Amino acid sequence: MPNKTDIFWERNIETKKVPNDEVNFDIIIVGGGPAGSATACYAANEGFKVLLLEKEEFPRDKVCGDAVGGKALKHLEELNMLKSLEKSPHFIFDSVIFSNTKEEKVKVEIKDSEATGYVYPRINFDWIIFNEAKNRVEKNGGFVIQKFRVNNLIIDNEDNNRIIGVKGKNGANEKEFYAPITIGAGGVNCPVAKTIISEINGEEFIKKEHWSTSFREYWKGVDGVDYEKGAIEFHYVDGVIPGYFWIFPVGDNTCNVGLGITLKDFKNKEMKLKELQKYIIDEKFASRFKNAKLVKDSGKAWQLPLGSPRKDKVKLRRMFGNGCLLVGDSGSLVDPFTGEGIGNALLSAKIAVKHFKENRNNFNLECGENYQKEIWEILGKELTNSFKIQNYTRKKWLINWFIGKAQRKPELQKILSESLTSKEAQRQLTSPWILFKNLVF
Repeated sequence: MPNKTDIFWERNIETKKVPNDEVNFDIIIVGGGPAGSATACYAANEGFKVLLLEKEEFPRDKVCGDAVGGKALKHLEELNMLKSLEKSPHFIFDSVIFSNTKEEKVKVEIKDSEATGYVYPRINFDWIIFNEAKNRVEKNGGFVIQKFRVNNLIIDNEDNNRIIGVKGKNGANEKEFYAPITIGAGGVNCPVAKTIISEINGEEFIKKEHWSTSFREYWKGVDGVDYEKGAIEFHYVDGVIPGYFWIFPVGDNTCNVGLGITLKDFKNKEMKLKELQKYIIDEKFASRFKNAKLVKDSGKAWQLPLGSPRKDKVKLRRMFGNGCLLVGDSGSLVDPFTGEGIGNALLSAKIAVKHFKENRNNFNLECGENYQKEIWEILGKELTNSFKIQNYTRKKWLINWFIGKAQRKPELQKILSESLTSKEAQRQLTSPWILFKNLVF
């Protein structure tokens, strides 16, 4: 974690006085993480009066792998936030290391300089984005409320279950607010998502093959790491496959260390996540952690709804209701292979505001379906390929064979490198013929 000197993201974020009940807004956004804060910024930039609601109070931590890829950085630059973020400590990754159960390794360089990624501790990353959203929202006449827990959506049952506002508590005070559209950005347990998916549409909220579970710790002094710029690491280890173990430097002699696996696959494991992580560190990576020190109370588990394709018409889990849209993790947009979700969260924020701007006078179910279709048109190939790669990693022999070959074969290294930034290269990586040709010949 960063040095404890002049850390502005540990300050409280002061907001305007909480408005009275029944105030009307153009947009209500539930959740102040990257997806919700970016939505608020895009909406305020369009001149909309925004109400941004966050259940916690900043500063606050968020359990995550902390990696922020090139896609996210491009959106942050578009929102004029990247320079502010670059002023806070972070790690720059320009390559990725993959290893298999035989401890064979391949290092993949990220060739596209624009796609170079960062690793940020979420405590400062989220603070900066939320603070910027607060400034833009309030400047445009809107409000930001922290420690506000949404308990219910206000639904007009006579108008095809149209969502017209929210009810919730700020401390002991119950309040309700109204808007033509409500954006669910509350993450994995977003109350807006649960309402439109399960309560209104009667669909299953958690499908284990489309969810992952993860565990993260911070460790100081891990050997073999450059803490300013270099590689992030994915390791396929016996006991975790079809999941993976990661080591992501975050700067200040500290690494984000964790593991991720789908809920469907995890149910067959004998150990709990924390035990599994300890086993990996003690038995598989003991030499690299012999001088390392665990940061106290940094071990935490969380779940992620994956953007793996479904077999229904809208391909992804439902992302809309009548008068309502879901963005980011609430919309189940996490990459099935890497677990990275911030880039897709920021993209969905931008598209959500665009669709509302085009249909602000009557944002109905058809508008919401068009939003989800556009999301799929943009992300469909990428998420489908990522899902295929995730399925390949279920086969230990294939992982070992592929990484072993990639060690010695420049053609495979090139495909791996380009796959980190190119949809066409991802397609090659998931083509059985191309894989067969490169692996066998």
